[in-house]
Amino acid sequence: MTRLISAGRDTVNYPDKGATAHRPLPAGYHHLNHRTRLGHGRAVFEAAGTAVTTFHAHRTSGMRIRADAGAVRPGSRVVGIGLGPLRIDAPCQVIWTAYEPARIGFAYGTRPGHPECGEESFIVDMDADGTVWFTVTAFSRPNTWYTRLAGPVVPFLQLRYARWLGHRLRKLATAA
Repeated sequence: MTRLISAGRDTVNYPDKGATAHRPLPAGYHHLNHRTRLGHGRAVFEAAGTAVTTFHAHRTSGMRIRADAGAVRPGSRVVGIGLGPLRIDAPCQVIWTAYEPARIGFAYGTRPGHPECGEESFIVDMDADGTVWFTVTAFSRPNTWYTRLAGPVVPFLQLRYARWLGHRLRKLATAA
């Protein structure tokens, strides 16, 4: 079941909250959709779903994340996103979660103070034949002078990170 946060706790800095849960993505943003095959079977699906919804996949990929809860839930706050030596306060809020028999994941949206504005989802799906996939879907645009100045570098880095995260998640899920 996909759960969306209530409007009362909404503190995101963009008007298209929840748009990664359906299509089409909103106009006026850079769009990202990257899919990685993780493996096959229920064990891979469950290991990958747990790694995504506890930020373990993000952390083992080199990302520093501080979250106010162990497992994601609608309304959870996430701060301090960074990769390698680059650390930026980038406040986000979990917008929706999916804990379903063949779909596990979540989306977070940017909050005031984030260098971008938009939303990103991280979903693990299992097809009817048992093939397990990881999909990163995002829409974003610059929210600060330095992300505007970076121009096409930010979308390039987002795609590189989505690929790297899929690679790391495949290793985590198949090692379980």
